[in-house]
Amino acid sequence: MEISAYLNAIERDGRAFLASCEAAAPDTIIAACPEWRPADLLWHLAEVHYFWRSIVELRAQHYDVVVDLQRPADDAELPDLYRHGLGALLIALATVDPATSVWTWSSQHDVAFVVRRMAQETAVHRWDADHAAGLSVPIEAELASDGIDEFLEHFVDQPKDGNTIAGSVHLHCADVAGEWTTRPEGDRIVTTREHAKGDCALRGPADALLRALWRRASIDDVDVVGDRAIAEQFLAWSKLD
Repeated sequence: MEISAYLNAIERDGRAFLASCEAAAPDTIIAACPEWRPADLLWHLAEVHYFWRSIVELRAQHYDVVVDLQRPADDAELPDLYRHGLGALLIALATVDPATSVWTWSSQHDVAFVVRRMAQETAVHRWDADHAAGLSVPIEAELASDGIDEFLEHFVDQPKDGNTIAGSVHLHCADVAGEWTTRPEGDRIVTTREHAKGDCALRGPADALLRALWRRASIDDVDVVGDRAIAEQFLAWSKLD
């Protein structure tokens, strides 16, 4: 995806996220994060946007230069805090060369990583907020396909506890372009962007596949072909833990 497409997604999903947080009943449990209510979800994304905007604005080479954002004592102030932060994030990401070197937790140390990460983070949490508000709005298909690619690149690796993933997994978007095959190789999981036969295959709309990876959809929400046990093991393990 182009940088402009990511920025458009951040603005679109960022605004919709706020609207759903405000529409949801205050005591609604956020399904993916049961310890959170809508105000907590709103604070979380405000804090995430602030942190990465600071990294970009400061051209930071280490995360410890970012001063912590303080949560307001009154949650009624959160919408304005979030709204201001979203606007500032979009300005920062749109006005800095994507190739600019900055600290990230990944092996990709540039603003382009931040732009993509913010689009994906905002999209998934928009889904959380929509769900809390009683809405059913899928993550936009091309963005979701890109999100699967990002997840497989940055959030999947072999477990270090000896609980090795037992076989290969093919993922296939049914509605937009996107196919990947992951294979265990020694102490790593290697992903290739290709159509290939795996020990199991997960197929479905990009939105459902992405949400299954992020544990916001059941394995039963996608088609499973082949060894279901490997598919369940794959979806149950990631760097999310």
